[in-house]
Amino acid sequence: QVQLVESGGGLVQPGGSLRLSCAASGSIVAMNAMGWYRQAPGKQRELVARVFRSSFTNYAESVKGRFAISRDAAKNTVFLQMNSLKPEDTAVYYCHLVILGAREYWGQGTQVTVSS
Repeated sequence: QVQLVESGGGLVQPGGSLRLSCAASGSIVAMNAMGWYRQAPGKQRELVARVFRSSFTNYAESVKGRFAISRDAAKNTVFLQMNSLKPEDTAVYYCHLVILGAREYWGQGTQVTVSS
């Protein structure tokens, strides 16, 4: 079984920064991709950023230039540095992992609230 443990959410003022972490543990044969999705109230879950086994990354257009994803492959951990946060970034952020064989796993979610 695979578990994803997220941390780093919270309340921040507009223009502020937060760093999310997600650590994967368990029967991870090999990571295909790991990243973050978010879901705001009344909206669909959307991709924020992800990193592939090749180290290729992709981002939602709305966060390009403000967010940066990175990983510690040895520790199966991914980080999301979020800068210049805006109220529209408010959402529950979910860690997502895809391993070899296309099996997917989700974290429990961490709340990010951007408000003055």
